Amino acid sequence: MEFIDSHCHIDGAEFDADRDDVVARAQEAGVTTMLNVGTGDPHSGAFERAVELAEKHSQVYAAIGVHPHDAKLFDDAAEQRLMKLARESERVIAWGEIGLDYHYDHSPRETQREVFQRQLRIARELNLPVVIHSREADDDTIAILTEELTDYPRAGVLHCFGGSLAMAQAAIALGFYISFAGNLTFKKAEDLRDIARVLPLERLLIETDCPYLTPVPFRGKRNEPARVVETARCLASLQGQKLEEIGRITSDNFARLFRIANS
Repeated sequence: MEFIDSHCHIDGAEFDADRDDVVARAQEAGVTTMLNVGTGDPHSGAFERAVELAEKHSQVYAAIGVHPHDAKLFDDAAEQRLMKLARESERVIAWGEIGLDYHYDHSPRETQREVFQRQLRIARELNLPVVIHSREADDDTIAILTEELTDYPRAGVLHCFGGSLAMAQAAIALGFYISFAGNLTFKKAEDLRDIARVLPLERLLIETDCPYLTPVPFRGKRNEPARVVETARCLASLQGQKLEEIGRITSDNFARLFRIANS
């Protein structure tokens, strides 16, 4: 069986003590590929660290882009720094995670929207798919994606999906994929499971978003890429598929979206 963790954060301090072991355990579990998504202050070296990790491990790719929490830190210097990284490393296969977060509002909403649009235009310039973070901002997220990416063939993915069925369908109509994380397995996530049941298989991805959102039956422990298998198991049950088939389909979807060879 093969699986791809389409969104993880294994360059963070939570993995400093055993990062190589985490990658090895993922491989042992059948996780052939991981997309490590850089986050943090764009002036801090956080994104260089994410790219360095991808260049060290053949199983790891990188995405870079400024999270809505840090939108207030985005400026011309950050833009040039990240664009240079993306252009210079073949391991950077996506721009993100970018988007809107109206739950925490760590950056002013107007700033979030302006930086979101600006980064979507960067992704288009670089011909990269985008990794979208959207929390309690369904309508604004879809409106901005529609304005900026209609007819953009690379589109991207709504990661750690937690929006409405209408949002998922609108994103798919724009060419996006929908990625489910460990919260799909949570006891109180029946509404999310109802959405996962009816979305087209050819538009689905799986992820851990580790070290967060550890799936059942590992709740309470640090999440890591090997545990994407549990999300795959839940999705397989919802879609009436065998586990290995969900692994194959979501891996093929990932390869198609990000234009990589599927091992």
